[in-house]
Amino acid sequence: MMKSNKWLQLSHKAALIAALVLPATAGAAAANQPVAVLAKEAASASAEAEYGSFLLQQYGISLDKAVTRGQFSQALAKVVAATQSITEKEASAKAYVPEAQAQATKIAAWEAISAAVKAADLSELAYTYSEDKVAASLKAAGISYQKGGALSLQAAQEVAVALDTGLVSASTLAAIKADGDTTGELAVQLLGKVVEFHGDYKNYLGSVQEADIYGKLAQAWSESSIIKAGELQQIIDTGLKQNLITGYNLKDAAFDPHFDPERTITYGHSDIAHAIQLIGLLKNEGIDAKVQFEPKTSAFIYLKEWGEPTESDDYQVVQIENGNFIAYAKEYDLSFEFASKEEKERFQPLVLKYAKRNQEDVTGLLKASWWQPLYHSRTELADYPIITNNVIKEGRYIVQSFSLNEESPKVVAGLKKLSDKLNVETYKFWVDQPFYNYLHGESK
Repeated sequence: MMKSNKWLQLSHKAALIAALVLPATAGAAAANQPVAVLAKEAASASAEAEYGSFLLQQYGISLDKAVTRGQFSQALAKVVAATQSITEKEASAKAYVPEAQAQATKIAAWEAISAAVKAADLSELAYTYSEDKVAASLKAAGISYQKGGALSLQAAQEVAVALDTGLVSASTLAAIKADGDTTGELAVQLLGKVVEFHGDYKNYLGSVQEADIYGKLAQAWSESSIIKAGELQQIIDTGLKQNLITGYNLKDAAFDPHFDPERTITYGHSDIAHAIQLIGLLKNEGIDAKVQFEPKTSAFIYLKEWGEPTESDDYQVVQIENGNFIAYAKEYDLSFEFASKEEKERFQPLVLKYAKRNQEDVTGLLKASWWQPLYHSRTELADYPIITNNVIKEGRYIVQSFSLNEESPKVVAGLKKLSDKLNVETYKFWVDQPFYNYLHGESK
């Protein structure tokens, strides 16, 4: 950030508003397995763990090793309700899992797969499958299809399309068989894939260690623009004019990464070269993480005494009644989901050493490093103070204004005065010390 009073205030306000380890007992068996097979099994186990963690965090879904009909039906209804923006009652009424008198009974694998196929909107594709095509697809899972056999043609078509589209893996189904009982592993895989097929699973550009991440990031920045939220934004801008809030940032929920909060840090900035260099720094330090680019617009008051503002596609102003301006600056958040909590904890020391300006002229820092960098976590981290996010959501738009905890009630009250339509939510989160110092009025 620049140190002059004028630009220091501008930048600060914009920021404000803005390894699977094989068990020892498996060693002998593993030694006889081809490397490719072991790698595939490790990837499958990792994916299952990711799905399981995601389902628990996002929907509160936790499944037993032996899944009952009622348990799977309820879990699927939760997922469908969330991905289709309907109530769980409406989702249950779709009857993906046919009702049975004993909800505590086990559910056959083919029944669970059939329900997932319908929930993932794959039915029409399934019913285009000929019997020969069905037989060829099922063979991958070691299942022989015979007309008039245990599986009806419709059920066999649904299982076949599930295999072909990756809704269920051949190895998982081969271990269970289509008429076997649904296991927790299978249920988690099916539920996770239904979420994924509806675009509500983890959302990210790529990972730190991928060679093409830099180009993807640069392209995402060039494709983003200042976000406008119509009537909602007009209401919040009234709050700026009345000094109810000092600023806010506006985001689009469509870019929410849905990451595991225990392993995630979100980092805000306005210079894309800084983001590219930050990822290069993490890569050089041997750190890997999923990376999501989240477009963000910061809005704040630009005082008339600062001089005539210079507008561009990325920086726009609107003059208000008292001669000041409301400025809208194109920015971004980078969300990083690290491989572990330990990797997450390595982030701050690197930022403080290489991305925090402590004097005007200095080398050895990333381009455009700020005096008060802004990054935060939804879960507790040592040496991170706690502040409050005051949030308004409307459709896909999210309005956020950060504040000290003790200031939050006043911020919420001020926002609620703007319109009786506004629903203001708050939550505590952990932020870096330099930004916390800024909220207390300190310049460094």
